Amino acid sequence: MLQNFSGPIRLAIEKAIGAGVPANTIVLLLLLPIVAFVIAFSRNVVGIRGFGIFLPAALAVAFVATGPVAGIGLFLVIVIVSTVVRLTLRKFKLKLQYLPRMALILWAAVLGVLGSLFLVPLDVSIFAVLILILLTEDFTRVQIGKSVKTALSLTMETLILALISYFFLTLELLQNFVLANPEISLLAVGILDFLLAKYSGLRLMEIYRFRKLVSSK
Repeated sequence: MLQNFSGPIRLAIEKAIGAGVPANTIVLLLLLPIVAFVIAFSRNVVGIRGFGIFLPAALAVAFVATGPVAGIGLFLVIVIVSTVVRLTLRKFKLKLQYLPRMALILWAAVLGVLGSLFLVPLDVSIFAVLILILLTEDFTRVQIGKSVKTALSLTMETLILALISYFFLTLELLQNFVLANPEISLLAVGILDFLLAKYSGLRLMEIYRFRKLVSSK
């Protein structure tokens, strides 16, 4: 796969793989800029909001390690448990400082994940499980100040973005391309990011939502 190529990045990749760096790790790193662009495109052009770029991308990486079904299941357990604990603390008006409150929510999320693994034994990577659990703080932080409906909507949109990102991370054709052409891949994504940053038009979901108003003009 790495034959007959003289590009500096690919030569460095060949040397790294020869030194024992897993090819999957390099491929994943090369794919992350593509995933970030896809998430940004989905937000700025399509209109899928989600919780930023980091959360969907991290979820997608976790899904690669756990598989989509197990990953979604654990993700939903963590979201449900953390949301219930957050709403319970709010209901009883317990004024806890931020870090102790997050530690309590994380404790509850760990119990939820442990309970799930006890009920449905899964052979999942501890790395992926830790990613999912540690994302609890980020989900809780972005939910603060939002209604339950808004938080659930953003959570589902984040899950959609994570699944789309998972598709790109596991697409074998794309994996082979970025490994064979890292310079082209990185340069193309950089240009696309710049062009996307210049876009300021209506999002597709906004056009659909206001289609009657647009068509009447």
